[in-house]
Amino acid sequence: MKQNNSSAQVRRFQLSFLYSVPIGILGGLIGLGGAEFRLPVLASILGYSAQQAVPVNLAVSLISIAASLAIRGSLLSFDLVIPLLPVILSLIAGAVITAFFGATMASRLSNEQLERIILWLLVIIGIALIIEAFLPQEIPALLPASWNIPAGILFGLAIGLVSSLLGVAGGEVIIPTLVFAFGVDIRTAGTASLLISFPTVLVGVIKYASRGAFRDSEALRRNRTIWKNTVAPMGVGSIIGAIIGGMLVGIIPVPILKIILGVILNISAFRVFHKAKSHAA
Repeated sequence: MKQNNSSAQVRRFQLSFLYSVPIGILGGLIGLGGAEFRLPVLASILGYSAQQAVPVNLAVSLISIAASLAIRGSLLSFDLVIPLLPVILSLIAGAVITAFFGATMASRLSNEQLERIILWLLVIIGIALIIEAFLPQEIPALLPASWNIPAGILFGLAIGLVSSLLGVAGGEVIIPTLVFAFGVDIRTAGTASLLISFPTVLVGVIKYASRGAFRDSEALRRNRTIWKNTVAPMGVGSIIGAIIGGMLVGIIPVPILKIILGVILNISAFRVFHKAKSHAA
């Protein structure tokens, strides 16, 4: 029995790494972390329940964001985001509030209720990716500058909720918000998104951890197993994949890739979470 358990842990470690690399590559190609694609893998291939998959996904996202910030800090200047600090801080203010309460809400939902919410949020993100492929990369700000702070807080509330319920960094929501609502260029929006995501995800991870999300009946030993056999290899694989994806940018046109990935995300969301919901019924 002990040997079987050990073999299962080794297999989970291997699968966590192997799946995270291509997901990281895809995320790097379109400028996102790929966490929305990790969630179906966690809930199907790796066998986590929705209640477990979300905080694990969030923990992996935290590692990916920290690495991305370090890489960007060494390659790019943060000077371009300084004029955006009022917008960034207002988005953070709203996001950390709902990241905190969203983690609490997710913990109180049944597994079936959370699966239903995850399904529709992933479908919305998949559709948004497809729509975004047909939109121009730069457009004038839709909001007047006088609305930046209150609008930032409101958008932040939505971003934090999505982050805590899906375990994602939120770049798939933050970047379009910065580009279309505030008129930020796409490259600066990518850096600003990381700055907004880091405190948002950190609050979510801390809140989930305080509620015992990384433990089960085996308590501390199981807690260490999750970090060792899933979070760590997925984090490393995501970083490697993101670097490779960044180097491959331009090989496939981003709009075409977004359409393909949007379709894949919708299919995988329905296969994993709609199927699970049907079995529960």
